[in-house]
Amino acid sequence: MEKRKLGTTDLEVTIACLGTMTFGNQNNEKEAHEQLDRAIEAGINFIDTAEMYAVPPSPESYGTTETMIGNWLASRPGMREKIILASKVAGRGLRWVRDGNAIIDRKNILAAIDDSLKRLQTNYLDLYQLHWPNRPFYHFGQYWRFAPKNRDVSKFTDNLHEVLETLGELIRAGKIRHAGLSNESAWGTMKYLELSEKFKLPRMVSIQNEYSLLYRLFEPDLTEIATYENISLLAYSPLATGLLTGKYRNGKIPEGSRWKIQSARHNQRNTAQAHAAVEAYNKLAKEHGISLSHMALAFAHQQSFMTSVIIGATTMDQLNSDLEAFEMSLSGDLLKEIEIIRRDFPIPY
Repeated sequence: MEKRKLGTTDLEVTIACLGTMTFGNQNNEKEAHEQLDRAIEAGINFIDTAEMYAVPPSPESYGTTETMIGNWLASRPGMREKIILASKVAGRGLRWVRDGNAIIDRKNILAAIDDSLKRLQTNYLDLYQLHWPNRPFYHFGQYWRFAPKNRDVSKFTDNLHEVLETLGELIRAGKIRHAGLSNESAWGTMKYLELSEKFKLPRMVSIQNEYSLLYRLFEPDLTEIATYENISLLAYSPLATGLLTGKYRNGKIPEGSRWKIQSARHNQRNTAQAHAAVEAYNKLAKEHGISLSHMALAFAHQQSFMTSVIIGATTMDQLNSDLEAFEMSLSGDLLKEIEIIRRDFPIPY
């Protein structure tokens, strides 16, 4: 499988990354290990997780994904050195994480990293990411009401500075190799880079944000930053939580699906515009003789600013199907037709 450089590092990650947030909820440990083995067999060297997982987050599932991965690593001697392992520190908002006082700062990072390393049964992470910002942000369906206000910005920048200093401590201690962002904005990304350069602190090498045919808010501003500042995009939800498989067409919400499991929570993706966009993209895929999901994944990994596309599955059939897309390349004509549809549905959710 093709590999691409991770930001300014000497690491090369595969264009497909195995996402693991279903481990411990939709997938049991045996299934999780089967997925990990299949990913390695397919040539994937990049595994992504988080202390918060499994999803949907809960006190009962907190940390279970890392524990399952740790058990897999422990049962396969020599595997740790063959993979690039990434995890994330949780931000504010989860009452069961560090007694509801989780915020991305020095105290919480130092506590979180040790707990993650213990669960993962390793003494280092290749990439440690900040799961979401402390300040207000527009991800997770908050785009339509996001309105930053004039505030004492120094409070934000002082925190970012502290975070970078703490990450530097972890790098010197050998607990992490590199640091990255997640659910971050253009302003936040550039502020981290500015502080890194000014104070000779660790440089963020990646940004894990949502990106798919239906959700392209990474363009154009973050695309420009990723390209010119050499920060890797690690795209999550490339299938828009299953919308781009077609499983939710015609009002269907299958048993066991993510939408069914999270039915009690607000679903920002379930809009008339999103379903209409899916119909248009599905028609286009059929005209070109490919599946909607393959078109969506191939579109994502072909983007010039893409480093790795994070795929997740609940069954081996789903995983095997996803893997096929990374051997595909969409034609120039098909990409042009995608852009025509995008103009009709620029921000469907």
